[in-house]
Amino acid sequence: MANLRSSKTRVGHNKKREVINKTRLTAVRTAIKKARMAIESGDKEAAMKAFQAAESALARAAGKGTIKAGTASRKTSRLAQAVKKM
Repeated sequence: MANLRSSKTRVGHNKKREVINKTRLTAVRTAIKKARMAIESGDKEAAMKAFQAAESALARAAGKGTIKAGTASRKTSRLAQAVKKM
């Protein structure tokens, strides 16, 4: 249990950040899943739109520090490769 005032403040901030980060990470995972499903369906135009949405979500999450920049880059690259193969 936090005793110092600053420690108690940090606990509150950490809880808020946890909720924000979970929400953002869920959005990223959903965008990636939609892109993968569009790629599997074979619709090139839908796959491109879904890829752009996923790329945007990944870049936003990396910029905010929710995920590491390298992770975002790797996932974006692999999605781009899959779209290109279509």
